Amino acid sequence: MPEINYTIKDAERSDLSRIVEIYNSTIAGRQVTADLELITTESRIPWYEEHSPEHRPLWVMEIDGKIAAWLSFQSFYGRPAYLGTAEISIYIAEEYRSKGLGSILVQHAVDKCPEIGVHTLLGFVFGHNEPSLRLLSKFGFEKWGHLPRVANMDGIERDLVIVGLRVAE
Repeated sequence: MPEINYTIKDAERSDLSRIVEIYNSTIAGRQVTADLELITTESRIPWYEEHSPEHRPLWVMEIDGKIAAWLSFQSFYGRPAYLGTAEISIYIAEEYRSKGLGSILVQHAVDKCPEIGVHTLLGFVFGHNEPSLRLLSKFGFEKWGHLPRVANMDGIERDLVIVGLRVAE
């Protein structure tokens, strides 16, 4: 595989439209997100503002000056005792999928966890999303939970798998 020249940086508000564009590109496939309709950039402003580079980063990966992917850390369960636990989400633009960007982003996230006070990473992944489950498994994420048929997408009930990784401190 050829070497990828990329930059990972904290997202800026001006990146939000591309972040939403990438996210929206996954909705129709019914494999990555539980959203069933396209979202708007404006609707994601509060979500964007929940992130901070020091504690819950939102990163964009740029290739040739264009945002190709993004990764976010979200607080788990919203209570102070869980501050060291974060859910990660990764979204990759269609033209950049299957090129190793997910692996680069997961490794970057794992490496940065000590700096942002995270000791446990979680992933909430549909049971039929085998590419994402394989990606996280490659980094040592293990199945910590299984919620059968909790999502209904176009009349098809889907399982949610919770995977987790305890990050070395």
